[in-house]
Amino acid sequence: MRIYLPITLPGLAAALDSGRLSTDGQPAHAVTPALRESYTSADLEELEYAAMSAAARSSLDLLAADPRAPRRRVVIAADVPDQAVRAHPGGVPSRVEVRLDLPLREVAAVHIDDPAAMPDVAAAVEALGPAAAGDEDAAWVLDAVTDHELLWYAAQELADLVG
Repeated sequence: MRIYLPITLPGLAAALDSGRLSTDGQPAHAVTPALRESYTSADLEELEYAAMSAAARSSLDLLAADPRAPRRRVVIAADVPDQAVRAHPGGVPSRVEVRLDLPLREVAAVHIDDPAAMPDVAAAVEALGPAAAGDEDAAWVLDAVTDHELLWYAAQELADLVG
């Protein structure tokens, strides 16, 4: 199953150093039955985009929790065994729990904001604030970042992204 795991650039650098990424306790998103029900007329590509967008939203929470992290949303796309993924109870239909140490060789791609988006991402993080971290109803904070699409990078480019 393809998962979309939000992370920060410092988190990505730490994963590169260790060669692994712990998913335990981290928010993740995927094309779930609940997401399919929410978008009944969407094809797989549209559903994957919705899951990745939800992960980008979750990355704002991670940035709110780490004031030193560069203000760029980062989402890792990785393939994991279906049995490692469980639906997460709650209001976000794409939210899943993934419990495994993910070898970086399983990373399919990384999606990241262009540096030009940093002021808008910073504004969204500031509007979200630490007190609202995890509040999925605070979607209004995304207004500053909706004009910025995440850029796609191959897994082989990870070192260049954090360097």
